[in-house]
Amino acid sequence: MLVLALDTASAAVTAGVLRLPPVDAPEVLAERVTVSPRAHGELLMPSVCSALAGAEVSMGELDVVVCGAGPGPFTGLRVGMVTAAALGDALSIPVYPVCSLDAIAYRAGAGSPLLVISDARRRQVYWARYDESGARVEGPHLDRPGDLPVTSVSRIAGVADVLELPVVPRVVPPGHPDPAGLLAVVAAAVRAHTPPGPLTPMYLARPDAREPGPRKRVTSV
Repeated sequence: MLVLALDTASAAVTAGVLRLPPVDAPEVLAERVTVSPRAHGELLMPSVCSALAGAEVSMGELDVVVCGAGPGPFTGLRVGMVTAAALGDALSIPVYPVCSLDAIAYRAGAGSPLLVISDARRRQVYWARYDESGARVEGPHLDRPGDLPVTSVSRIAGVADVLELPVVPRVVPPGHPDPAGLLAVVAAAVRAHTPPGPLTPMYLARPDAREPGPRKRVTSV
């Protein structure tokens, strides 16, 4: 089974082609991960095409698309979500959404409590907490760095440099979602041909746009 995995929920533009065997771990055939927080729209499809070429796979050979669903900033996240939806529709193949923080947590591994964070900009971060088994036990949430439960974990994955705390738990890779992590989170569902959940982006932050209020009088009564 050939899978295209992509993510634009973080500063990284991620695209990869993987082979998912019936039992063994996914095999990465080619991947492109470029850290460029302001160029998701420009870089995603060239990265997809480059990964396909590197894997020597045509678009029509794909069986599944896996897409990071955030949480992430609106402008970047919607690029990946819309692209995944369009490819799934055009190729008539299923699209599986994945919490992007879960993909990072999977690659960080189990063994001790973990906090995964991603830059939400405006001095805020997205975060989720995972127990020793790797299961998510809290989040995803959006908060200021100073409000994160750093004392309840022994490791941090993601972009720990935005925390600006005097004492930070041990920082472990990866810093961004990668194709292997994205697919691993939903590999069992993909193998079982379980229908994917709704392709709904996790923005978490309130939109900047607001419904107009009542008009203000500018003349005297």
